[in-house]
Amino acid sequence: PDGSRKHIRTRMTVILPTVWRYLQTLEAPPYFLGLALSAFSFSGLLSGPIFGHWSDRTRTTKKIILFANLFEILGNFMYFMGFSKWLLLSSRLVAGIGTGAGSSIFGFLTRSTAPEDRATVFAAVMACRQAGLLIGPAFNIFLRLCDFHLGPFVVNKYTAPGLFMCVLWFLLQLVVIFLYWDLPLQESAKVKERVLHGGTDAEDGKGREEEEEEEEDTDEEKPLITSQELVEFLREEVIVLLAAQFITLFNQTALETMVTPLTQKFFGYGELENSIMYCLCGIEVIAGFLFVRWLSRRVAERVVLAIGLAICNVSGIWCLIFMAKPLGDFTWMLTEFIIGVFLQVLGLPFVAVAQVSLFSKVTAEKTQGLSQGVRRSVGGLATILGPLWAGGLTDNLYIMMGVMMALLALLMIMLAFSYNRLVAPATEEHVDNSDNSSLS
Repeated sequence: PDGSRKHIRTRMTVILPTVWRYLQTLEAPPYFLGLALSAFSFSGLLSGPIFGHWSDRTRTTKKIILFANLFEILGNFMYFMGFSKWLLLSSRLVAGIGTGAGSSIFGFLTRSTAPEDRATVFAAVMACRQAGLLIGPAFNIFLRLCDFHLGPFVVNKYTAPGLFMCVLWFLLQLVVIFLYWDLPLQESAKVKERVLHGGTDAEDGKGREEEEEEEEDTDEEKPLITSQELVEFLREEVIVLLAAQFITLFNQTALETMVTPLTQKFFGYGELENSIMYCLCGIEVIAGFLFVRWLSRRVAERVVLAIGLAICNVSGIWCLIFMAKPLGDFTWMLTEFIIGVFLQVLGLPFVAVAQVSLFSKVTAEKTQGLSQGVRRSVGGLATILGPLWAGGLTDNLYIMMGVMMALLALLMIMLAFSYNRLVAPATEEHVDNSDNSSLS
């Protein structure tokens, strides 16, 4: 248990309340906000499958986390330096490489949990992550007071988040080195694999040794994704879940990109007000994950997914009607904004937990690191395109939100047609197939 908890990496979004103003001080054009936010996801998109494949081959996570954290430390220090808009953009690219370790972590969680417990475990993990997202913006309440020099570097409310995160990642590095160890594979998982392959304990001992030796000999010759694994990712239920990952993250990051310029334009919000807003959203999300953790014990994951997408659709309609062109006085516009943000945040825990849990069940357990890497890369592509889409259409909110609403409607149609396929494959069917093949 102690080992598994150490795998939970909470990324604190300290930069979100200030990155827009930070770029303005560096004389960056408006589209640079989308570039800066997308750069982080772009490098994570590339590193995720690589780290996941590494995890599948070695069945370890400690050295992967330690390696990934180096990029986080360097990237955040570059963000702290902040000499130019290009250095800031590069810093997000470097730091994003470290997020690839997430695929190894989710692969580890899949291999270490029973299918019936997976949704509740993932809900707890994601709640821990959201606790970081909650605490991160809150630190800006204090970091915005920084105003001093550290050698040749200026420490102010814009550069302080980078230095703060650099120190935190370094401390995490020490924690992982001295307090974390890789857990051994569950014996039950080995027994389950023997049953699925139709072998006895006596027969399997030698067979497994020979199989492991063969895998060691051929591992270096294997491509990252074989044709069989590619076919697996093209199944209907997998595509639906990947589409849910892409569309919800695309909409979420697009709205996140739009929020700070919108609050500055209509409400005159600065770093303090935005920090408080992110904190309140974090509290709502954590409460949502705790509720989903409770709900997932009582209903199927596909029901949770349907509830989350229904909420997201209501949120999309509200934003399209009331946020694309706010009407009324200050109080009424603020009310419209609060309701829109509340609905958007409310649906996220349902969709996030349901799709990641279902995805772990409809893909092969042996290659979960790679599978989770592919899933996270699809999410990374969404978090690249979302900010770019919103950053270029801050003055055309009807177009921006209209496309987002169309994507949600498409996802609901896909869910309706594939609803019956969104279940875990029955173990009994595999056992029957193994028995039949051995008899023949």
